[in-house]
Amino acid sequence: MDRGDAAGVNPRRPIALTIAGSDSGAGAGVQADLKTFAALGVYGASVVTALTAQNTKGVRAIHYPPPEIVAAQIEAVLEDFAVAAIKIGMLGSAEIAGAVAERLGFPSPQPSPASGRGGESLLPLAREGGARSATDEGSGAGIADPTPSPASREGGRAFIVYDPVMIASSGEALCGAGFVETAKRQLLPLVDCLTPNLAEAAALLGEPIARSEADMARQGAALLKLGPRAALIKGGHLEGDEAVDLLVTANGVRRYVAPRIASRNLHGTGCTLSSAIAANVVLGAPLPEAVAAAKAFVREAIERGRRVTLGAGAGPLIQARLRSKL
Repeated sequence: MDRGDAAGVNPRRPIALTIAGSDSGAGAGVQADLKTFAALGVYGASVVTALTAQNTKGVRAIHYPPPEIVAAQIEAVLEDFAVAAIKIGMLGSAEIAGAVAERLGFPSPQPSPASGRGGESLLPLAREGGARSATDEGSGAGIADPTPSPASREGGRAFIVYDPVMIASSGEALCGAGFVETAKRQLLPLVDCLTPNLAEAAALLGEPIARSEADMARQGAALLKLGPRAALIKGGHLEGDEAVDLLVTANGVRRYVAPRIASRNLHGTGCTLSSAIAANVVLGAPLPEAVAAAKAFVREAIERGRRVTLGAGAGPLIQARLRSKL
């Protein structure tokens, strides 16, 4: 099937799926992902990997469902919905990470809307010499995206974005023993775009945290050797007046830079960015452009939430405009 055939067969609307933990304060996790999907005009389905009791002041308790329940949720969604992109967030345990990897390693029973006749990808790749985004500069800007959608592989899998959540923004550990090794061995080879912050990239590699852009680029290249087809290294914790992220692929490095925004309400930033990337992929953007659009969306969400008070602690981003009264 190609795009010209679509109207005649009444195809299912492509959607995004989040596989992540629940945040009772709704600032991060599944709740942030679904709000992001909705704000960007994409229907979102969800698989809950953990139940957390948390608010703006921190995480109080975490409960993990049996891995088979997580697997059953994935199966239920994939067999009925046309999932074009999957965002993975908090998994928490080695057992749950293994269950997710096992279910996503099989072809979906529902053909992906991102694959055409013969399994070719209908998610466009970046054009050679494509336009630079307003937030990127430096080496690799405008390079072709070497990362085909998994939908182009056998069985029509969705494009997978993985935000390897290991520590809450309030400091609590969100993964258990053996998690990192299981994620590296079973999950990373399935991933199309990995989105670690500096601490997460270092944990996956067993190295010190990057202290410079050169360190970020080197660690991004090292992460590609673990299986993902692209790594977006988030440099928000580096010192400086600008926040720099690097999209590292086999073809080079693309730099995204923007002035920092002074705000204490940053809970859910990583979740929102990764789910916005997935949503923009569903909408047809090549990965480099999806990242640029996602970063612009996150910036707007931070600005929108700067002066919003929802609790006594660090608040969340605001993905869509809030109304104070009818």
